Amino acid sequence: MNTILCPNCNTPVEITLALEKQIEEQVSSKQKKKFEEELSRVQKETQEQTSLKAAKQFEHQIKSAKEDAQESAERNKQLIEQITELTKEMRQVKKEKDEVRLEMEKKLSLEEGKIRLDAQKKAEEEQHSKLSEKDKQLQDALKEVEEMRRKLQQGSQQAQGEVFELEFEQLLQQQYPHDKIVPVGKGIKGGDIVQEVWDSRGNYCGKILWELKNTKMWSETWVDKLKTDKRAIKADEAVVISEVTPGNVKNAGFYHDIWVTQRSFVIPLTDSLRVKLIQLVIIKNSLKGKDVKMEALYNYLTGTEFKNRIEAIVDSFTNMQTEIEREKRYFTNKWARDEKNIRQVIDNTYGMHGDLKGILAAAVPHIQGIDLLEDGVTDHEDIASDVSGRRKTLAD
Repeated sequence: MNTILCPNCNTPVEITLALEKQIEEQVSSKQKKKFEEELSRVQKETQEQTSLKAAKQFEHQIKSAKEDAQESAERNKQLIEQITELTKEMRQVKKEKDEVRLEMEKKLSLEEGKIRLDAQKKAEEEQHSKLSEKDKQLQDALKEVEEMRRKLQQGSQQAQGEVFELEFEQLLQQQYPHDKIVPVGKGIKGGDIVQEVWDSRGNYCGKILWELKNTKMWSETWVDKLKTDKRAIKADEAVVISEVTPGNVKNAGFYHDIWVTQRSFVIPLTDSLRVKLIQLVIIKNSLKGKDVKMEALYNYLTGTEFKNRIEAIVDSFTNMQTEIEREKRYFTNKWARDEKNIRQVIDNTYGMHGDLKGILAAAVPHIQGIDLLEDGVTDHEDIASDVSGRRKTLAD
């Protein structure tokens, strides 16, 4: 049990639970009130101190800001003055610098002109020397290139000529299987190709000597050389194949006792020369034993067999003429009858069409071709003209 001493008599007093609770509540209420008052006082003092401190701090900041602004204004003023002074000095320096630069430019211009003239003169001398050297090198190079080009062109033309010679040899062999095609070896006189002409019966008819050229200019020396080769091998004809022909030969022609042709006209010319050689052989063979043939021909013409054949031919012509006269008379009568019948058909047709138009007027349908009859030209006159033409043809 809890006890407390009385403050007056110092006697212990028993504290009951209710009293203890009441005392605790009173004490607690007093403590709480005291605490709240103390808290209010502390808060008030704290607020006052905080406000005062904040006011002092704000005032100090304003004062500091004013001082900073004043110092900044003074510094700005000083800076502006310094910048102004510096600008003046810079302008003066620039002016002096420009004057010095102009002076230097004048001096440099004069010196540069002298240097340029000297350099130009020296460069011209060096360039002239180099150009002379280059010209010499170029001339030497051009000579070498021309020599190489000439050799290459000569080799190329030779190769092209050999290729064309082989192609032409094969062409002749394919086109004329009965002929004998003989190429002439290099370094041997006698043209390029010899063509021996043989007919289909195996008879030798002659020789054609071919000379193939692959150049861009015509040379008259080819003519004399080919004539010499022709006589050497005893050829009947000699031909030069060249894309470049003499002035009076366009595609192919006879020129100074030899033939000249372009490649595109080789086969037609070959056909003509072969036919000529073959016909000459035929004529030569036909002239052999002509006296015997003349006697046989005379006997035949004066004999009975020839007379009988002529009489048979005359009889045949007479019979043919009689038959033609008979057919002419028959067709003349037939055409006269046909003409009369056609005229009647046309007249009746046109009359019937007119009758129908008079009765039915616009209801009569259009008949294609009836307008030709109404023209009056193609009816009787055209038919009569046609018949007359047929009569004349038959009479002829």
